[in-house]
Amino acid sequence: MAKILVVEDDGQLSAVVRDWLSHKEKHAVDVVETGAEALSRLQTVTYDAVILDLRLPDMSGLDVCRQFRAAGGQLPIIMLTGKSKLHEKTEGLDSGADDYLTKPFHPEELAARLRALLRRQSPVATKQYRIGSLMLEPNSLTVSKDGNRLSLPPKEFALLEFFMRHPDQVFSPEALMERVWPSDSDASPDTVRVHIKHLRSKIDTEGQPSMIRTLHRQGYKLESTPRSGD
Repeated sequence: MAKILVVEDDGQLSAVVRDWLSHKEKHAVDVVETGAEALSRLQTVTYDAVILDLRLPDMSGLDVCRQFRAAGGQLPIIMLTGKSKLHEKTEGLDSGADDYLTKPFHPEELAARLRALLRRQSPVATKQYRIGSLMLEPNSLTVSKDGNRLSLPPKEFALLEFFMRHPDQVFSPEALMERVWPSDSDASPDTVRVHIKHLRSKIDTEGQPSMIRTLHRQGYKLESTPRSGD
């Protein structure tokens, strides 16, 4: 699970990309339509990657990329370019993009390129996460406990994956909302609490303390070692 910024003014295309990345890949996706919005979001929100259209209504995607890189931005960027325009592709790469994709494209190809960039960004990332008898495999989008597969809705899967990537770290509800939910969602601390309640009902063992610990006025953390009680 990653948080992705899509910068695309074609509403139909951005909706297709957002739907695929959100539901098929389990990512949190924000969509903006202009370069100015993109640069503003990149200054205030933590993302894992950017999908950037070359032609935007207010400025070129090349300029967005250059300004972001000039400010020290290191996120992987996929540039979306026009059909059969080689100079646009080379300009995109020269401006700091990591990859390019020619329109029209299938969202599955975009997702595959995005996965490759995210793996390159985190070369030590494991193919699976294991805590006790709980195992999560990001590539196959599966979770199992004691060898039995669990059925998790997309947001619960994304929340658990985030916790398992950062075991024993405390996250406030606001931090979880920023990293797991799209920025334009109507999620609230109560939303986080409800999702954690549902997640606990599936991953916890009856009679034992929850794997996800609540710390008063601080937030939540997934504990990598079992505890006897609070």
